[in-house]
Amino acid sequence: MKIALVKEIEVGENRVALIPDTVARLVKQGLEIWVENGAGEASFFSDRTYEEAGATLVSDPGKLWGEADVIVKVGIPKDDEINQMREGSTLISFLSPLGKPEVAQKLANRQVTAFSMELIPRTSRAQSMDALSSQAGVAGYKAVLIAAAALPKFFPMLTTAAGTIKPSKVFILGAGVAGLQAIATARRLGAMVEAFDIRPAVKEEVQSLGAKFVEVDLQEDTVAEGGYAKEVSDAAKQRTQEVIAEHVKQADVVITTAQVPGKKAPVLVTEEMVEQMSPGSVIVDLAAEQGGNCAVTEAGKDIVRHGVTVIGPINVPASMPTHASQMYAKNISTLLQYLVKEGQLQLNFEDDIVDSTCITHAGEIRNQRVKDALSQMSTTV
Repeated sequence: MKIALVKEIEVGENRVALIPDTVARLVKQGLEIWVENGAGEASFFSDRTYEEAGATLVSDPGKLWGEADVIVKVGIPKDDEINQMREGSTLISFLSPLGKPEVAQKLANRQVTAFSMELIPRTSRAQSMDALSSQAGVAGYKAVLIAAAALPKFFPMLTTAAGTIKPSKVFILGAGVAGLQAIATARRLGAMVEAFDIRPAVKEEVQSLGAKFVEVDLQEDTVAEGGYAKEVSDAAKQRTQEVIAEHVKQADVVITTAQVPGKKAPVLVTEEMVEQMSPGSVIVDLAAEQGGNCAVTEAGKDIVRHGVTVIGPINVPASMPTHASQMYAKNISTLLQYLVKEGQLQLNFEDDIVDSTCITHAGEIRNQRVKDALSQMSTTV
């Protein structure tokens, strides 16, 4: 079985789907790994290290796309890449199946079996394959560093001959993997941290990291399938905004992480709240690519509104490509080892991991949520 690691062509995507260490493990298990020249350069993994790991370097990307049995990558493939894939081949990647369901349709039309890393179930059995979580952890860590660099204050309390410096107040919206990592990082830097999440079950996790949990009784179910936050009613959103407004006002830094798969990100920080913040305060909006949790966020830009710096970074994990790639490669290689038995891809759709993650097979879209998203998009158009 030939597994191809292709070079990412999306601008700003510096990650790579397999690193030399994981390649070496896969080669030991009898898999043939092809690596496109320069695939790991942006993540600081040289071609030489891939060769030493047992991979075969390939200079022609067309050969990889056209001849490999399985292709692994990070970003969503472009149309010309999909068109080069041979029928019956397999793709494993982030595919944004609920946000861009048309990609799934193109893969199905090409008779490609596609596994979407976004749809790995959040179960203990699949934990080592959970790429959304691994990359969210990178984003949460980096968000705090971005905020600390932009804030015109220290994070920790300092006692100096020139007087005592009060610690900065950091308020984190969303206590999923990104939020929890942001809490831990902000605490390491010495800030006072508060956190909010619509899921009351995360309270203990927030408190275990040394942060104060801001509670709101929404009087409705807030947890979706797989443990993700669920989109709530307008009334619940209103109650949420009323409670968090005071905490936003008092914060030096606000980091927002709330996202709903396949939906526009909920607006948690209104422009009025931004206006109430002290000049020099900072907002880092990790939901910028989904429209933003802050009403004034502009994806990919740093702006100043009412004296507050609002940062809307995109593809944050790609800004830390070495470790982000290491973690993603572990997710990919674990899934590969799970799927490949005795040199062949084994598709047991009775298995929840295979069934959840495989979105196209034999010319059809298998996932009902992806079908619904595609139907909704067609209706909108």
